[in-house]
Amino acid sequence: MARYPFKEVEKKWQSLWDERQAFKASSGTSKPKYYVLEMFPYPSGRIHMGHVRNYTLGDVVARFKAAQGYNVLHPMGWDAFGLPAENAAIEKGAHPGTWTYENIDVMRGQFKSLGFALDWHREIASCHPDYYKHEQKMFLDFLERGLAYQKESWVNWDPVENTVLANEQVVDGRGWRSGAPVEQKKLKQWFLKITAYSEELLSALDSLTGWPEKVRVMQENWIGKSEGADIHFKLSNSDERLTVFTTRPDVIWGATFLAIAPNHPLAMRLAESSSTLAGFCKEALALGTSERDIEKAEKKGIETGLYVDHPLDVSIKIPVLVANYVISEYGTGAVYGCPGNDRRDYLFAKKYNLPIIPILKPQDPKEPLEEDGSCFCKEGTLINSRSLNGLSVEEGKRAAIDALERVEAGQGRTTYRLRDWGVSRQRYWGCPIPILYCGTCGTVPVPEEDLPVKLPEDVRFDQQGNPLENHPTWKHVSCPKCGGGATRETDTFDTFFESSWYFLRFCTPHLSTAPFERSDVDYWMPVDQYIGGVEHAVMHLLYARFFTRALKACGYLTFDEPFKNLMTQGMVCHETYKDAKGQWRFPQEVERVGPGSYKSNDGLDVTVGRSEKMSKSKKNVVDPDEIIRLYGADTARLFVLSDSPPERDFEWSEEGIEGAWRYINRLWSLVEEPPIPLAEVDTPCPAEISAEGLSLRAHIHRTIEDVTKELEVFKFNRTIALIRELTNALQELKGGEGESWVLREGVEVTVRLIAPFVPHLAEELWLRLGHQKPLSETSWPQADASLYQDEKVIIAVQVNGKLRGRLELPKDTTEERIAQEAMKIEAVKVALEGKAIRKAIYVQNRIYSLVVE
Repeated sequence: MARYPFKEVEKKWQSLWDERQAFKASSGTSKPKYYVLEMFPYPSGRIHMGHVRNYTLGDVVARFKAAQGYNVLHPMGWDAFGLPAENAAIEKGAHPGTWTYENIDVMRGQFKSLGFALDWHREIASCHPDYYKHEQKMFLDFLERGLAYQKESWVNWDPVENTVLANEQVVDGRGWRSGAPVEQKKLKQWFLKITAYSEELLSALDSLTGWPEKVRVMQENWIGKSEGADIHFKLSNSDERLTVFTTRPDVIWGATFLAIAPNHPLAMRLAESSSTLAGFCKEALALGTSERDIEKAEKKGIETGLYVDHPLDVSIKIPVLVANYVISEYGTGAVYGCPGNDRRDYLFAKKYNLPIIPILKPQDPKEPLEEDGSCFCKEGTLINSRSLNGLSVEEGKRAAIDALERVEAGQGRTTYRLRDWGVSRQRYWGCPIPILYCGTCGTVPVPEEDLPVKLPEDVRFDQQGNPLENHPTWKHVSCPKCGGGATRETDTFDTFFESSWYFLRFCTPHLSTAPFERSDVDYWMPVDQYIGGVEHAVMHLLYARFFTRALKACGYLTFDEPFKNLMTQGMVCHETYKDAKGQWRFPQEVERVGPGSYKSNDGLDVTVGRSEKMSKSKKNVVDPDEIIRLYGADTARLFVLSDSPPERDFEWSEEGIEGAWRYINRLWSLVEEPPIPLAEVDTPCPAEISAEGLSLRAHIHRTIEDVTKELEVFKFNRTIALIRELTNALQELKGGEGESWVLREGVEVTVRLIAPFVPHLAEELWLRLGHQKPLSETSWPQADASLYQDEKVIIAVQVNGKLRGRLELPKDTTEERIAQEAMKIEAVKVALEGKAIRKAIYVQNRIYSLVVE
């Protein structure tokens, strides 16, 4: 079989695409637009197989839509600010900018080697001043609009990266990058007022029908809308009040303690005069901030000696405690405990000998209670609740709010779990926040004509803390208002700031006077198909939705949602290997020496672990450059999309890549060494075609329709399977009347259908089939439905696995009709005589099988 010379072919077509500017997009054409975008990568230095899969997904969509006649925008850029560059500077003595741009050069070359249909003329890097000067102006507009502000607050502090993290960047109580336990620290920070759009961000999720349901649910839960009440508890013997937000005002008569967060103002004030309380608060603040961490941790509290009056009966005194499970950032930093209706409160009350008042009884007496019969945590009927007795939970909520409002001890309120986005980071390699501090004028925005505020080049990383804060000159400036001495803000923006608007910059990437041309954004936006990891559901995706609305409020945009459709791809996985010394080993260092027996290349026994996401830490990675060197880019592209739907994890295997390589060589051979001679290019369809040829034509055009439908819904693995089935059928032709013409039609259709997956091979085969116009400029094939609408199939009818007859019926006949026709076959009647049908199995268009007792 002829062997596909991938090295020569891929290099050739990549050069030709560059010369012809094949993928350069322009707005305003008569074609319908289609904007496909993968989340832009961080320039870490080398691409991995996750990159290959993610960007191949987008490339298939881009090439398919272009062939369908769309004006496609498929750009590339770099999410180039961030801590890894700064950490590399510390470790290697390189400047973060030098490290970043060198990595971009390497990764650009790797992406080009994969033949992606990208418009490289629109390439951007978020670390370039020409990019970030526009976001500095956006920030100043947000500030003027009231969507940005500064305040002192408790923040999540990563002690390894020495910077603040947003709530969304704390995963299970640890920094999302470093993995270090997050601490609570009080700092003055800049915030974006994402909470101004809480309800809008929530309600608009219903309009995002092109997003995965799981992502919408994740955002809904993160925004966390709650209906309830603010209840004011007056400190006994004081006029001071503690306000609690609760979603369960109905159980107010079951309140037996009030718990406040360790960094609640009252707790901090009391801790000043109590070393015991101060120590407890310090310990509690080291606890993770996620709900999961708090739920797992032991619930601890400490008495303050203070009491509050019950809001509906001042004769009832309720003790105030500081508790480690209360978070100041959620609600008001204070909760009331109702141990008769909450399992956590119940255990806390038992531990500290606090009263427990049964407050609900089950409607079904058989419903289980806690051991002492005092706690019931499900829906029920209120008891021990005075005027609320006998009410249901929902009736009790309304009645309790009415009672609280009458005595001015509370009011109904809607609240959200979402908190404002803290964007200040105490690191160097980020966009400088364009703010000055003047002793006379206070906080002063940097004038627009002085933007961008650029990072200094001469920084040192051999000192603790923020290099900008430690720089001897950069932060010292003159105040633009009074001319006196002033200092710059030395915090930089969270890097999610850059990724919250980069998709807009791609519309007009090199405009210097504005972030984008309004007409271009109006033409290209929203992104028609966005592709990226589900791990960004409540960070990047939520921030980008907010940012778009904030820009609209400031007059930049006219729309709300940036991404019309979203695809979240699965991970690329590989077995893990660990040698007898407990060291992880790369796959290329491991050899199978017998059934279930493996050794390393230096002779150590190796244990094979479970398949996991490819990661450098466990060395279960495959180098894309090595795969491209051995098999070519098209083989890598084909394999990563062949075996699994895009949204599922993908299992890497040597057998799989070998199988993709064999199929690519079969395609090459189908053109170079066809089973029968091909008709000449552009030969008219012959008047006479054999029955086999007509059947194959029906298969060809049915495949066009099926592949098109599957591609529209991104069932890429199913698409490849359909094309392979067609390839198999084409190789069965024997040379009957008109079959050489049918073979050419089938081969050309196959090449056109497979082109989005293996573009280099497809272009070369198209050329060798006699076409002068490149395949990248050729339209998608159209199915002739008249050829297969009356197509017949032969269905085998079995009883208990034995063939009892065949049915010739129209393709896709319903199972009900097939069952009726099967019962007319004499041999089936005989086999079923006196027996009951236990199960019927139908394999569409192939087999109808009956299992009888």
